[in-house]
Amino acid sequence: MKLFTFWRSQATYRVRIALALKGLQYDSEYIDLLKGHQFSDAYDAVNPGHALPTLIDGDGPPLVESLAILEYLDEKHPELPLLPADLRDRAHARAVAQLLASDTHPFIVPRVRKYLEKELGLDEAKRTAWLRHWLETGSHAVETVLTRDARTGRFCCGERPTIADLCLVPHFVSAGMLVQMDLGAYPTCKRIFENCMALDAFSNTQPVKQPDCSPGH
Repeated sequence: MKLFTFWRSQATYRVRIALALKGLQYDSEYIDLLKGHQFSDAYDAVNPGHALPTLIDGDGPPLVESLAILEYLDEKHPELPLLPADLRDRAHARAVAQLLASDTHPFIVPRVRKYLEKELGLDEAKRTAWLRHWLETGSHAVETVLTRDARTGRFCCGERPTIADLCLVPHFVSAGMLVQMDLGAYPTCKRIFENCMALDAFSNTQPVKQPDCSPGH
């Protein structure tokens, strides 16, 4: 397998965690989103959406979009499943994941930040306010859901990591890097985050431990 990745990519971090949890080996190809490498002709041929991650598995076509890749990996390698066995619990895990990956993350990606700067002329303070608003909105929503739901355990959906945790941890790591968000404001998420980061699959794949991590990031 080959994973097109970037150390600061929240979406790719989700997939790195899944690959580590399932003990799957892969080669990395680094795409610097901040330098525009995603728009190269070579990468366009792989992923015309110009986004990360992209996973190559065997001779089949490229796999794109992190949540789709997570479910592909889970179906192909069902050991240590990323989704609960119960139908409603699976829907819940997906919903928590999508609160962060679908409802929050799209507002803070590099292409949106660049548009705010280059096309709308927003200065750094206003762009940071934009990021903080959406990161805090998503964090508050998931904190409320997890605090109120009886299925919340050591992790988002019980006693083992699911697709929800694979979205929660990258969300808060990104929030810390972008706006220095204080996890203490979200105590349930903070507890789950710390439980996740105690596992090598989450800790060893985090952005600052990636070979392409920029000095000073």
